[in-house]
Amino acid sequence: MRELSELAAFAQRLLPYDDLSRALQFLGDESPALHEAMGLMGQLQDMDELERQIREAMRSGDINAIDADKIREQLGEDALRQLERLRDIVRQLREAGYLRRKEDRLELTPRGMRKLAQQALREVFSAIKKDRIGSHELPQRGEGGEHTSETKSYEFGDPFDIDLHRTLFNSVVREGPSIPVHIRVEDMEVHRTEHLAQAATVLLLDQSRSMGMFRSFAAAKKVALALYWLIQSQFPRDVFYVVGFSDYAVEIKGDDLPDVTWNEWEPGTNMQHAFMLSRKLLSKRNVATKQVLMITDGEPTAHLQGARAYFSYPPSYRTLDETLKEVKRCTQAGIVINTFMLATNPYLVNFIDRMTRINRGRAFFTTPGRLGEYVMVDYLRSRRKRVA
Repeated sequence: MRELSELAAFAQRLLPYDDLSRALQFLGDESPALHEAMGLMGQLQDMDELERQIREAMRSGDINAIDADKIREQLGEDALRQLERLRDIVRQLREAGYLRRKEDRLELTPRGMRKLAQQALREVFSAIKKDRIGSHELPQRGEGGEHTSETKSYEFGDPFDIDLHRTLFNSVVREGPSIPVHIRVEDMEVHRTEHLAQAATVLLLDQSRSMGMFRSFAAAKKVALALYWLIQSQFPRDVFYVVGFSDYAVEIKGDDLPDVTWNEWEPGTNMQHAFMLSRKLLSKRNVATKQVLMITDGEPTAHLQGARAYFSYPPSYRTLDETLKEVKRCTQAGIVINTFMLATNPYLVNFIDRMTRINRGRAFFTTPGRLGEYVMVDYLRSRRKRVA
């Protein structure tokens, strides 16, 4: 008994049993022998340490901090090869100028951010270019803007932007080839023009727990990057905001988009606060087109009571009512809300139906894989208007 007591004390000093028993819970009908339990605890402790190293590498980007021997021991040779490949990729990105170390972590350089956004935009537009853009043009016409390839017969009140080639052609067809050419009013044709309006847009990005759990957030984030790059590069006069929301809403700067992720700890979807913040941001802009593009996979489950968020699932009547009140305020401010839904549960469909009746916006029920097509086409449709 004395020798067993000494052995137990020695084992306790090597591997404190009480600490491990609290951290690592064992369940089952059979009790293992002491040496088996200690061996299992040691293995689980190694796995915990490996998980800690991986989480730290995800935070800082320092893949070299991961113990390769532990990867091989716990996860096998395939995982070790993947780790080595990741190290090579990080090294190549740093040498190419896409990554840099800042304090204790790696971050994208401005060049890296542009490259990432360009790639996202290229992927989002890959399907749209084939067959979607043409069917989404608006037929509104009027004065000003850029010339299109179309003309129309001159009518009183049209801008006197004569297409000389078509006008002379009509005169010759009517009278035949002769000199001088006699032009009548009915021969005249004017250019049709296309007006590119300035717009102010807020993209609402749902960061609630379900967006990450059901793997919708990556597609939504790609669309946010693509829109940001599109507007920065092609529509510099436009105004574009990104607002992330879960239990609360917060503005996200463009430079921070690559690091944005979903909120693992908060299940709330506070659309009321998101609409409120969007309305405040758009109120600063004196433009005719103000719109909100919201990407979400769930109905509102939180609202503000004073300065604090109140959460309830299924959604409470108070949450739905407060959210719809904010929708009405946006409508009165001339803000159109277009919603892109990644789920079709009955609560969600009913709420969006009520919201679109109030705001007269549009609702699209789609999937993460096709989300980019719908968002990008709808943005271009609401911005690009024919006016002549």
